[in-house]
Amino acid sequence: MGRRWSDGRGRLIVHGSPPVTVPLELATSYRARTRGLLGRDSVSGAILLSPANSVHTFRMRIPIDVAHLDRHLRVLTVVTMPPGRLGLPRLRSRHVLESAAGAMTGWGLRAGVRVEVEAEAETEAETEAE
Repeated sequence: MGRRWSDGRGRLIVHGSPPVTVPLELATSYRARTRGLLGRDSVSGAILLSPANSVHTFRMRIPIDVAHLDRHLRVLTVVTMPPGRLGLPRLRSRHVLESAAGAMTGWGLRAGVRVEVEAEAETEAETEAE
C-alpha cells in the first residue's frame, strides 16, 4: 500500500461525522520536509510530511498540532508542541501532519480517526473525467 505523492497542494479529508475537508500542503521531498513550517507566522490548513515519524519545533514561531499517521492514514497520536521542542519518534508512524495549535481538535482529528489525502493533480484529473 505504498503511496507516492509529490510536493504540492491538495486536501485532507478527516473521516468523521460529518467529514471535514482541510486545505493541505504536501511535503514529500527531503528539502520540503526539512523546511516544513519553519519561519512561518501562521498555517493555512495543514502540511503533510511524508515519509516522517518525528518532528521538531526549533526555529518555529508558533505552537503547532502534530498528528502521527500510520501507513493506512489512521491517526496514532495528536499532540500540541510549543516552539523549541524535539518530538519523540513514533513507532509505526509513516507520515506526520502539522497544523496551527488547536486546529486538529476543531476538525475532530484524534487517535483512531482515518484521514484521506487527495493531491491536487488527482483532484484535477477527476474534474476533467466528469
